[in-house]
Amino acid sequence: MGVIASTSLIGEAELPRDLQPVTQGNYPCLVLNADYQPLSYFPLSLWSWQDAVKAVFLDRVNVVDGYEQVVRAASFEMPLPSVVALKDYVPQNRAPAFTRFNLFLRDGFECVYCSSGEDLTFDHLVPRRLGGVTSWTNIVAACSKCNLKKGGRLAREAGMTPRQKPFQPTTHQLQHQGRRFPPNYLHESWLDYLYWDVELKP
Repeated sequence: MGVIASTSLIGEAELPRDLQPVTQGNYPCLVLNADYQPLSYFPLSLWSWQDAVKAVFLDRVNVVDGYEQVVRAASFEMPLPSVVALKDYVPQNRAPAFTRFNLFLRDGFECVYCSSGEDLTFDHLVPRRLGGVTSWTNIVAACSKCNLKKGGRLAREAGMTPRQKPFQPTTHQLQHQGRRFPPNYLHESWLDYLYWDVELKP
């Protein structure tokens, strides 16, 4: 495409983030669905600035907001997008995959027995030796210590009580849970489209 980034001779550390030289990791772009809701909260749906610019040229997105930094080519100049919205709606009603990550997200990245977030693994409420299956409704997040303590017994036999009953979450429920875990960096232009109560940082 022949796009070059506008840069400055001032040291990068002295520049506000919006004016730092464009590199691969700088200027992430928040991607919204056509209904202006994030495609994902955890991980947050972000594109690199290169992917965002490409999507603009392919007419697949509407630019909602941009950085002060610009990219230039021979025939055009444009601010780097900070928020884009897809032109075509992507349905979000597919059942979430049964993965370790989604299981931990459902349970808030905490052990259901002691609420520790350290050394997480998973536990069968009904042990496999008793016919327990590996499914959303029989698996919970557990720290290694609690998992070892419970062993191959039922929770009540071990004197342990899970703080919640395991369930098969919907995509909406996982997205809602993901709002509890904002990333380290949130650009101010994103906050109109996210539902996190966080303090803006310079």
